[in-house]
Amino acid sequence: MWQSQLSKSTKQFVSRPTTTALLSAWKYPTARRFFSSEPPFSKVLVSNRGEISQRVFRTCKELGVKTVAIYSTADAKAPFVQAADEAVCIGPPPANQSYLNVEKVLQVIRETGTQAVHPGYGFLSENADFCESIGQEGVAWIGPPVSAIQDMGDKIRSKEIAEAAGVNIIPGYDGIIESLDHCLQVSNDIGYPVLVKAAAGGGGKGSAIVCDNHLPTIDNYEGMRTCYNDQDVKEAYPMAKSEAKQFFADDRLLVEKYIVNPHHIEFQVLCSPPPGGKLEKPEDLQVVVFPERECSIQRRNQKVVEESPSCLLTQETREKMAEQVKQLCQIVGYVSAGTVEWLVDENQNFYFLEMNTRLQVEHPVTEAVSGVDLVKGMLWVAAGWGLPPELQIDGLLMPAKGHAVECRIYAEDPLRGYLPSTGPLVPYIEPHATGQGESYIRMDSGVVQGHVVSPFYDPMLSKIISYAPTRQEAIDVMVKGLDEYVIEGVQHNARLCNAVLRHPEFQKGNTPTSFLPTYLPDWSGVQLTSSQEEELAVAVSLIGLTRESFLQRPGVVPDFEPLVVRLGGFFGPAFSVTLGDDDTATVSKLPTEDEPASAKRSVLIDSIKYDPTRYVADISIDGEMRSIQVLNEDMTGELNIQMYGANMPCVIQSEAEYEMSKHMHPTKTVDTSDLVMSPMPGSLISFSVNEGDRVEVGQELCIVEAMKMQNIVRAPRAGVIGKFNVEQGAALVTDQVIMEFGDTTVEEAA
Repeated sequence: MWQSQLSKSTKQFVSRPTTTALLSAWKYPTARRFFSSEPPFSKVLVSNRGEISQRVFRTCKELGVKTVAIYSTADAKAPFVQAADEAVCIGPPPANQSYLNVEKVLQVIRETGTQAVHPGYGFLSENADFCESIGQEGVAWIGPPVSAIQDMGDKIRSKEIAEAAGVNIIPGYDGIIESLDHCLQVSNDIGYPVLVKAAAGGGGKGSAIVCDNHLPTIDNYEGMRTCYNDQDVKEAYPMAKSEAKQFFADDRLLVEKYIVNPHHIEFQVLCSPPPGGKLEKPEDLQVVVFPERECSIQRRNQKVVEESPSCLLTQETREKMAEQVKQLCQIVGYVSAGTVEWLVDENQNFYFLEMNTRLQVEHPVTEAVSGVDLVKGMLWVAAGWGLPPELQIDGLLMPAKGHAVECRIYAEDPLRGYLPSTGPLVPYIEPHATGQGESYIRMDSGVVQGHVVSPFYDPMLSKIISYAPTRQEAIDVMVKGLDEYVIEGVQHNARLCNAVLRHPEFQKGNTPTSFLPTYLPDWSGVQLTSSQEEELAVAVSLIGLTRESFLQRPGVVPDFEPLVVRLGGFFGPAFSVTLGDDDTATVSKLPTEDEPASAKRSVLIDSIKYDPTRYVADISIDGEMRSIQVLNEDMTGELNIQMYGANMPCVIQSEAEYEMSKHMHPTKTVDTSDLVMSPMPGSLISFSVNEGDRVEVGQELCIVEAMKMQNIVRAPRAGVIGKFNVEQGAALVTDQVIMEFGDTTVEEAA
């Protein structure tokens, strides 16, 4: 059977003003009579870029609203620019000269006759001054009022308000940290570990993680620092303060207790006054609280995998948290979409973390389980229409069904400390979005094949969302989507996401924020089991035969003769594979000097669907279908293969070729121990040492900035710095030599 399929296959993605005063100060659009065919606005500008711009455009188009995109010269050919009805270039690539340039954005608003502005997330989305400027232009702001952005954007102020509203808060210092000595004193008073973070920060920025283990040569923690001792505080304080000033124009810091091994849980809200905007008292505010999102799978305080609902919360805890969410929204006078974030420990104790006054990156999982369009809700509320009919519910919690999972796909290298990666996306093929149904895949992306990932912006490429009736089914749909997701040209984290979802602890629902360091520490890539390696060897044999037939090349061996498959290239483990004429194959691992041969295993080949002009082969072995990526073939005959996220070169040989190749020698590794190289493309911000200085292992050498993040490059060994190879301010590429160690013999003689 498989032989015929093989033949066919070759033809074939708190001290504050009163709530009443705040509510009356906020100018709501006047309610108007409307019909189902009438759009809430005539034209909406999205002051953002990438996938969130496209996401907002999609709903606008469904509602008959014209759209305007702004873009930098670096994004001139980006998909979101093509998706808008109008697009205006506002400057060069640096964000402060384009997307963060308020005056240029306002000028575009005036010139295009924009009626409303949606800020997306990031950039100016939580900038109260920008929100106020929009109102002064007589343009509607599709988001919360200025007062809410100010109160919830200030982490110290938000804790005061939350406490006044009866919301559980994390123990910490209530005031502003005035100096390093003050920070040390407060940290010791609270008791380690503590979190040092920007008062105006959010989304992991303006704070970073610093542990007492400084083995890595680079720290890139986006500012949020968990400190375990005084030395950590001394190192964290200046970095967090500098990043807070750079990213938020506000270098105030706060210190709070670090909750050990918590879950990061958040509740999406959509709030509105009655149509027309008249609010006499806080209780008049309509608050819809959506089922929680579990966002605990994080790297360096940035979310990677999100799901809804959470496996942790009991219904009793869920209802208590939802009630506190409502209390907070009403005392703040919150309007539009927002998210209240919490830390929850294993005993169901929960603590307010922050409120994000914007649409969240992970909002699609909420849309999946609730069946509503949150952007539509934001547009209705901003137009003064109140909540859409589908959000007019009895009770506080929005009904939901099924389970949804989201993976954020970043252009970054998990094998090198999540360093950002740049370059052209070739090939780039998203899994097929299957639309609505009992189970489906949804793709929210901002890139296409050929798109060049630049160093100027956040490295997120896309979000892949799966939905199914049960959690396990949603996981299964997601891993299939990840298996089909072809991303080449840059390093990325899709393989890590695959490993997370297949991990037994994740599948059991054990997902604290410590998941990655606990269950995937020092992750070195997906490791296949022995049986999976055997199945991959058989699959590679089938792929090889299909390619030979398609390319009309002579076979490696005659039909039904044994061949050898090497996983990992010419020096990887070798497997003997014999393809039978009865839909079966036998496979065994060949012996090495350290390991005997494995027993022969017979497997059933159920089906194969592979077109060599494409990048994915669907092969079923022993009743299990798997999607295998076939990425390229080099001049030596090595195929780049990926299965279950495990990526490796594979070689198909005859037995005679295998015997000869055993005498080959691996390529010698170049000694770079005397070199300090840039781990990423970026700009050299500053040197922390001078030529001739003696340094110790882990000592800070310099700071490289890339994709809005400052990264400390540390000494890989002790020694004397011989010379600098670049100057401060230099633009760096990955692995460019920044400095060299001096002659060891000279150092010893001194």
